[in-house]
Amino acid sequence: MSAFTLYPAIDIRNGKCVRLIQGDYAKETIYGDSPFEMASSFVGEGAEWIHLVDLDGAKEGKTVNHSQVIKIAKQLKVKVQIGGGIRTEKDIEDYLSQGIERVILGSATISNPVFVKKVLKIYGSHIAIGLDARNGFVSTEGWLKTSTVKAEELGFELANEGAEVFIFTDIETDGMLSGPNVNRTVELAKATGKQVIASGGISCLADLEKLANRQSDGISGAIVGKAFYTKQFTIKEALERINSK
Repeated sequence: MSAFTLYPAIDIRNGKCVRLIQGDYAKETIYGDSPFEMASSFVGEGAEWIHLVDLDGAKEGKTVNHSQVIKIAKQLKVKVQIGGGIRTEKDIEDYLSQGIERVILGSATISNPVFVKKVLKIYGSHIAIGLDARNGFVSTEGWLKTSTVKAEELGFELANEGAEVFIFTDIETDGMLSGPNVNRTVELAKATGKQVIASGGISCLADLEKLANRQSDGISGAIVGKAFYTKQFTIKEALERINSK
């Protein structure tokens, strides 16, 4: 079993580092003017991955903060995964050819499943399927719309089409520092038979440890955002805790 992976998160909106509460664009806090500088500080603390979200792209349905994402991937020694506004094969090719390790498809899984199934066959593990759920149902378009599709059902279907990497976000816990939804994450891992990266609600080292302890149940890593920005704990402390397992 590979090591549990930590993914510090940087959400980009209007070129700045921000965090939203439960995906609400009206509930935004700006934590920095430079995503690159934020990513650089994360790497300086030992981060091996950076999780980037183009919030403008998620809302507009096209890549918007592309140049900032590429700068991080090219100039820092870190693996990058990016989501938000990726809707075409050209978007995927462009990111992967410029040093991005993994692109995340979310809304397209509902709006264009034929496209998603096609690119899974071409790019394999370089594609992550982002399943963001509200009350168990997949949300799309920057969480502005909720579908009638259950996360586990969609995950099962896409695993059969070749998806190897899943990211599960419980929208109710995102940005709330209320603790992650461990059970729902494990349910998705069991439904897909794949490893799932947990996202949303992580508030303390104990939350992180709780997820790392469920690696045998299919949780392979955790995306952490607000807890770092509000100084609940540092990346160095997080890495020490999960690497001591």
